[in-house]
Amino acid sequence: MSELFEPISYHGWQADRDAFADRLGRSFRETGFAVIRDHPVSAQVIEAALVATRDFFALPEAVKQRYDDTAGGGQRGYTPFGQENAKGQAVSDLKEFWHLGRAAPAGSGLETVMRETPSVREVEGFDTATRALFDALDMMGQSLLQAVARHLGLCDNWFDDKVRSGNSILRLLHYPPQTTPPPEGTIRAGAHEDINVITLLLGAEEAGLQVRHRSGRWLDINPPPGALVLNVGDMLDRLTGGILPSTTHRVLNPQPARARFPRYSMPFFLHFAPDVLIETLPECLAEGAAARPAITAQEYLMERLREIGLVRA
Repeated sequence: MSELFEPISYHGWQADRDAFADRLGRSFRETGFAVIRDHPVSAQVIEAALVATRDFFALPEAVKQRYDDTAGGGQRGYTPFGQENAKGQAVSDLKEFWHLGRAAPAGSGLETVMRETPSVREVEGFDTATRALFDALDMMGQSLLQAVARHLGLCDNWFDDKVRSGNSILRLLHYPPQTTPPPEGTIRAGAHEDINVITLLLGAEEAGLQVRHRSGRWLDINPPPGALVLNVGDMLDRLTGGILPSTTHRVLNPQPARARFPRYSMPFFLHFAPDVLIETLPECLAEGAAARPAITAQEYLMERLREIGLVRA
């Protein structure tokens, strides 16, 4: 692994908050990514969710199609293979996925944009296992945002009320085996940036994740077992005026020797609440960041979903 992605121990957040926040912030500024080890998300919770993920994607196509959420922009439930494309790309990614989201807080009036996630009856324990992972990553993400806030010169809890009821999503991803050569010009996930505030990614067993460094080089990220990959999303990039950059990344097709193996991963996309106004922080403007027009999190989400083909204009 590149020295740019040297794992940062989460224990440091308890031992020396300033040092941890500085190290995380410097990694974000350089690459938009960081690798966190010694995190509190239990191996048992992760394994149970991974087993549930494999079992769901092994279901017959007709069964999975019952949960198709294409009409809802793929924000809850199942999105079939070949439905999503990277921004600016004409070809679709070689993947299918499931989205588990937060339900709208009672009385919030946000039920139309934060719908209930359907229950999967065909896989025993699916709902419980995936919700447990959602909750664990949600708590972990909010903790890491406290370190981000400290790095930016904000109070540690600056993000708390903005993400506590955020429209966050756990994505269960399946990249099927490539038993025949894929169509020319296609890869498992085209070069893209994430829409949200930060992404927490539990490592895949199969390689392929690459990040484009600001130098233009593509760098492999191969985290050690049990580590968590963290990256800046477009919303945090916009909030900081690019001080913390949302970095282009992709998932390559497997090498021939690994083509018969599927790839699974479970990214957690931590979002702001839909009504949060995203506008460039004064602290970042003082660093030389360019001011960007203010926009609500929901307006920005819909703009980006149209760009990646999940919502049709």
